[in-house]
Amino acid sequence: MSFRKVRNAHKTENTEDYLELISELLSQKGEARIVDIANKLGIAQATANKTVQRLQSQGYIKREPYRSIFLTVRGQMIASKSRKRHNTVLKFLLNLGLDERTASADAEGIEHHVSEKTLKKMEKFNFSK
Repeated sequence: MSFRKVRNAHKTENTEDYLELISELLSQKGEARIVDIANKLGIAQATANKTVQRLQSQGYIKREPYRSIFLTVRGQMIASKSRKRHNTVLKFLLNLGLDERTASADAEGIEHHVSEKTLKKMEKFNFSK
């Protein structure tokens, strides 16, 4: 049963990471471009472009030639949920006493695999601090 959960989380984590990053770029810079996504993720522009094309075909983003990438309502919902989950895990790890760098790196992996039940406990712990 747990192997299935992990496999399913792996299927969605790439999508969630891209949508969260696009949302972050839009907030910070007012635009999200392939070159910015590739640079942030440390990957080739061709790789980022391929994933962005998939996200567009799945209805998560809108894109016009030579323009920025924008999230659809569906993409915004997933990015928001992913960001909230990430922030909850990050705050929890920081509250445990981990340094910012370690907590940030660990939160990036944990956020995709944490159950709703555990996430609620983390939120409760965070509010009690």
